Amino acid sequence: MDNLSNSDTGQVEISGEIYKILYVNDDETYSVIKIKDVNNKSLTLTGPLGGAFEGQGITAKGSWEEHPDYGSQFKTTNFKYSLPATSSGIEKYLASGLIPGIGSKRAKLIVSHFHEDTLNILNNYSARLLQIPGLGKKTVESIRKSWKEQSEKREIMIYFQSLGISLTYYKKIYKVLGEHALNTVKNNPYLLADKISGIGFSKADMIAENLGIKHTDDKRLIAGVKYSLNQLSQSGHVCYPLSDFIAYNSELLDIDLEHSEKSIQLARIRELISIEKISSNDQNCEFIYDRQLYISEVVLAQIIKHLSSVSSHKGQFISGLKYKSKNGTKFNKEQLDAIDNCSQQAVSVITGGPGVGKTTIIGEIIRRSIALKLKIALAAPTGRAAKRIHESTNSPASTIHRLLKWDPVNKTFVHNNKRQLEIDLLVVDEVSMLDLNLAYSLFKAIKEGTTVVLVGDVDQLPSVGPGSVLGDIIKSNICPVTHLTNIYRQDSDSKIIPTAHSVNEGQMIDLVNNKKGKYQDFYWIEQDDPEKVSELIIKMIVERIPKRFRFNPFRDIQILTPMIKGICGTSSLNEKLQSALNQRKVEGINCSNRFLKAGDKVMQISNNYDKNIFNGDIGFISEINIEDKKIYVNFESNIIEYDFIESDQLTLAYAITIHKSQGSEFPVVIIPFLTSHYIMLKRNLLYTAITRAKKLLIIVGSKKALQIAISNYQTELRHSGLLYRLGK
Repeated sequence: MDNLSNSDTGQVEISGEIYKILYVNDDETYSVIKIKDVNNKSLTLTGPLGGAFEGQGITAKGSWEEHPDYGSQFKTTNFKYSLPATSSGIEKYLASGLIPGIGSKRAKLIVSHFHEDTLNILNNYSARLLQIPGLGKKTVESIRKSWKEQSEKREIMIYFQSLGISLTYYKKIYKVLGEHALNTVKNNPYLLADKISGIGFSKADMIAENLGIKHTDDKRLIAGVKYSLNQLSQSGHVCYPLSDFIAYNSELLDIDLEHSEKSIQLARIRELISIEKISSNDQNCEFIYDRQLYISEVVLAQIIKHLSSVSSHKGQFISGLKYKSKNGTKFNKEQLDAIDNCSQQAVSVITGGPGVGKTTIIGEIIRRSIALKLKIALAAPTGRAAKRIHESTNSPASTIHRLLKWDPVNKTFVHNNKRQLEIDLLVVDEVSMLDLNLAYSLFKAIKEGTTVVLVGDVDQLPSVGPGSVLGDIIKSNICPVTHLTNIYRQDSDSKIIPTAHSVNEGQMIDLVNNKKGKYQDFYWIEQDDPEKVSELIIKMIVERIPKRFRFNPFRDIQILTPMIKGICGTSSLNEKLQSALNQRKVEGINCSNRFLKAGDKVMQISNNYDKNIFNGDIGFISEINIEDKKIYVNFESNIIEYDFIESDQLTLAYAITIHKSQGSEFPVVIIPFLTSHYIMLKRNLLYTAITRAKKLLIIVGSKKALQIAISNYQTELRHSGLLYRLGK
């Protein structure tokens, strides 16, 4: 079971033991490794070697090439792994986490005792492990049992590795597919992209190529359509013009237009897609949808139209209630209109920028609803947004996910169209973050007659997921919308809120800092050299800000950057800040080209309903247990346990992208904003970043970058039929 059977002319074959993994890209489709051949000579191999780990043997086919920076490298096309033969290789192999009960310490103990004969001992004479001091009968029995169980899968594991499937994904595949793992991979590796977390189309495509599956195989074409639509959804599109999609799909899958059209036909026959003629962004033509997104959009529009059209609803008496406002608060006409609107129609919208009184009105609506003895629910898309609205209104609030209650057994929300929420008033904050799928799940759980108030800032970045739900609802005129514009929340010396409004109105920011020595809440630092900006940010976080303003560098300060890549992108800044801030001398783990250790600030980057932790939640690693292969993360005093194979759900969060910051506020925000970020420089991006700061805002960059962003008011094009359907 290997993939060296191809007779590749002009290629050479080399063998050796892997002693170092230099690089693995995020989807494990490309790696750089170091091996030592039979003459103990160090060689560098490159290629689709994602399954490699230190200590293993490898036989590879390929050709030598000269890299201008790294010298001689062996470009691998086919390869086969084998069990290690040397003591050092066996120790690394056993310490890899492959065998439950054997970590780095026990691996060292066992190999130092039996040397090159270790694997033979484990295979045939495991009772001799009792000779090792510190290993009792129970431990030896546990190791013996684990080794025996693993031996039954070892050939399959080595086969998987030769397809480019790493140990981490091997474990995930077996956990989900069990005894069907081998047949699934052989028959249709593209199914892995649907079933296994972390394996996308690119990874499945590499496995398929190693299996000899052709580029134009029906299985690839069908999976490719889903992949293309998924890529477009990550750019915010719910649907896409069919004619444009044929070309896009052709380029992405590296197939001709004829096969691209065939792939669409195959997917349509299997009801994986829907095609309908609609109007979107002034285009009246056929659009292609992923089937689930199509259902979500059609049904969501129907529900919103129905909910907003009912003649009687629970909150209809909120406006007319004779009620003395808290502390004798007086409301302006805009705010009174918002209260009237939520009484007049079952669905209403309140929108506006920072400091205009959105939270004040939410609080007033809640107080009046309590006086009317209404059952109230207050929710937001993220945990941080829910916490903010709870703190500002002093009313219970939850994430939408927690409100709907996830059922981990059936993998669905408890509350849906069959078991709807028993509430009278639902207030949803930060609705600009609400994507189509979450909006669909929420609205189908809302009973007819429930009063729904949607609150958000439509000028912020749209949702990370597909759609522009808030914007489409506002444009459709299907329900009353209150635009709040009068600014209330600001101190006389505060510059954060005026700065945000200046950006939103297309005006240049006032960059004049106050006199030296006088504290202020907004500072501008002119610098466009990425290296110098990076150094300055590190120094501010580690030394200047904690010393002058007494903010905690871990918990209070957040870097928000436009991009992931580059010197001032999240990847580079996180690596530098981890080194500068977390100097604990503790063991950690390498995962997907990042190193994690206890004390690190991390972010959950995907929804995990079973753990009740969601995309964008930020916490701190409290412990990493190397022996048990466990990571423990503290999210707001809630300790969540991760297996090592789940570590790809976590990323360092000393610096995060502006997109990931949506719905959050931080005491201190530092924004690197450079001309090198040119592709991302847009008004709503800068506006969103500024509105995340509560007490201190620092922008480091160039005036030119600010001017480019402020003048670029064009929002990203998102194809969706929701507005069209709401207007039908």
